[in-house]
Formats: sequence, C-alpha cells, structure tokens
Amino acid sequence: MIGIDWGTTSFRAFRVARDGTIRDRRAGPKGILKVPDGKFGDTLREEIGPWLAAGEDRILLSGMVGSRQGWKEAPYLPCPAGPAELAGALVDIGFDWARVKLVPGLSGTDESGVAEVMRGEETQVLGVTALMRDGGIACLPGTHSKWVRVEGGRITGFTTHMTGEAFSALRGHTILARMMRDGPSDGVPFDAGVARSGEPGGLLHHVFGVRALALADRLQEAEAPAYLSGILIGHEIRAALVRAAGAVVQVIGAPELTALYAKAITACGGYAERHDGEAAASGLALIGEQARWT
Repeated sequence: MIGIDWGTTSFRAFRVARDGTIRDRRAGPKGILKVPDGKFGDTLREEIGPWLAAGEDRILLSGMVGSRQGWKEAPYLPCPAGPAELAGALVDIGFDWARVKLVPGLSGTDESGVAEVMRGEETQVLGVTALMRDGGIACLPGTHSKWVRVEGGRITGFTTHMTGEAFSALRGHTILARMMRDGPSDGVPFDAGVARSGEPGGLLHHVFGVRALALADRLQEAEAPAYLSGILIGHEIRAALVRAAGAVVQVIGAPELTALYAKAITACGGYAERHDGEAAASGLALIGEQARWT
C-alpha cells in the first residue's frame, strides 16, 4: 500500500508493507497549494510513478488534500474515532492508475463546546504504538499545534493552538519585528521565555515584555526570537496540561521542533516522549488494513 500525507505545503509518500514497515519514501514541496490548475491526479502520478509501475494499486491519502481546497472534500468524522471508524468513512477518488481513498479527518468540540477540526494529524497519532495500546496525550507542534487525547485505541478529543502562526505574525508584522535578529532557537533565552509563561500577567503582557526587555538592554536582539518562542510555547503547554499535571506527552513531528517542545514540557512539569513525523505511515497502514478496497 502507498500512504500519503499531503498537506498545504508539503507532500510525503510512504510505500508501506503489510506489517507497517516503510519500504520506501518520497517527500517534496508539492503541497496542495502548489498543484497547478487542480491537477492532483497528474501530480500524484508524477510523484509516485515508479511505485505504480512496480504494481502498487492501493493508495490512502490524508491531510489537506481532503479539504475544500484539495482534490476532493472529505466530510469530517466526529470523535471518538479510531482506525475502524476512519476506515469505514473513507472517501473514494477516481484515478486511472490505482484505487485511491481519502481519510476524512476528525471533528470535535473543546470543553466549552467550541468546534475543533483536524486533517492529517489523526494518522500520526494512530501511528504511535504507546497511544494505541495505553491511551494518553499527544502533542503535534507546528503552525497550528494539536493536543490530542486517546482512550481505548480511539481519539476522543483535541484542541488546537495557533502558536506557530502567532510566532510568525508577531516576529514579522508587529512592533517586535524591529528588534528581532536571527539567532539560536534554543538555549537560555528560550528557557527564560518558558519560565516567564508561568508568571503572573498573562500572554499579551508577557509578549510586550520582549520589547521592554530589549529597550532596557536586558535582552539582545539575536535572543529575542527564542525568548518570544519560549513564551508562546510555554503558554500553550500550560493551557493544554492545566488538568493533566505530570502527564506523559507523546510529541510527534520534526526533530528540531519536538526537541523544543519536549524541553518546555519538562520545564512545565510534564514528561515527553518524542516521535518523528513518519508515525503517519504507521497510522495510514493501520487504517488501510481495515479498509474495504474492493
């Protein structure tokens, strides 16, 4: 089977054996926003043509390719949901070279009843053995970070935090931009930002403090981005773990980002175990095993 995590900016494909082992992989910048004239079928064939020629005839897609801007919109499946529910809600896509199905993504509500949605992250969560076996909490850091709860082999709920996008906007398009210089993303300034997130005053006050500290010559401009990052990530983690103090968090994603989050989770009183983004391949294989391909 071929499992594909097709997001807004990137395309990742895995040739997966029946036991979930990754036999081969491909990755590139062909996210859905870079598919010319909506030619998703042509782009897919260009990216995985050799695998199709080798006889692969089952393809499972997840991510923003199933959104309104993607190849075909797949309705969200409400939580709780696991591999069986997702396999039963796959959406067929016409493709001359193989059987193609879309994973629908999930919907839910937060504790106040406000709507939540995800596309793609669910396959990464399902690919972490510890979560499927024991349940627990997953964190998928990024532009819109997800915190996901798993019980009994199913995703029961999740929350989204716009941490990555907020960092980019604050760094590049506010008064803080004038005092931001490239520098290390980790180290003492990041740690100080995480610590600051636990002090009184609230997020907006803490963010303005980046400017005030720089003006007072107590924060170097090359340190400011890491300090701001620590503040934002710290606030995210404290909010996500407010009712789960001391929890073990399965952090899934790119190594540099999961390292930052693991460090901050520890500083905030939790425990972190890291997994790379290829957990998506295992999750897709798990869903694919239970899908009806005929």
